[in-house]
Amino acid sequence: MTTLHNIPLTLNDGTETDFGRFKGTVVLVVNVASKCGFTPQYTGLETLYEKFRDSGFEILGVPCNQFAGQEPGSDSEIAEFCERNFGVTFPLTAKANVRGKDQHPLYAELTKFRTGVLPGLVKWNFEKFLVNRDGDVVARFAPSVEPDSAEVIDAIEAALAASVVKENPSGLSAP
Repeated sequence: MTTLHNIPLTLNDGTETDFGRFKGTVVLVVNVASKCGFTPQYTGLETLYEKFRDSGFEILGVPCNQFAGQEPGSDSEIAEFCERNFGVTFPLTAKANVRGKDQHPLYAELTKFRTGVLPGLVKWNFEKFLVNRDGDVVARFAPSVEPDSAEVIDAIEAALAASVVKENPSGLSAP
């Protein structure tokens, strides 16, 4: 099991679990906020979730209030806001810090993945990390990259396809 799978998580409803609950699925982890210019991305995230969830894809939203106080609500207020305004059905964690001395262990691991203009620390709300079925970070997207962009969809489809090929290298279906 990778380091990511061992990381404890508290879901928005108080359920204690760990990232291992996603083992075998492709996961898009996104730090989210209710009062951000990027908040409308919840619509695109939910659309992605509906499109790919039956293919072994999950989204994990991580509410964070570290950027200009854009997520001031309680966990229950956040859940209600997301459901009422955007029909969000993907899981959310309890509010967490994604940087700094109290950085959640999940983000301590995720931010080790560096690509292009996104090295190190999370820059703002709605930064996205794509994790493959084995728990490896395979892509990272800036907050301004829309969830339904070709860049994100192509990366998700590649991660889903790579996982399938790994499980069935011949590409042939079983008799």
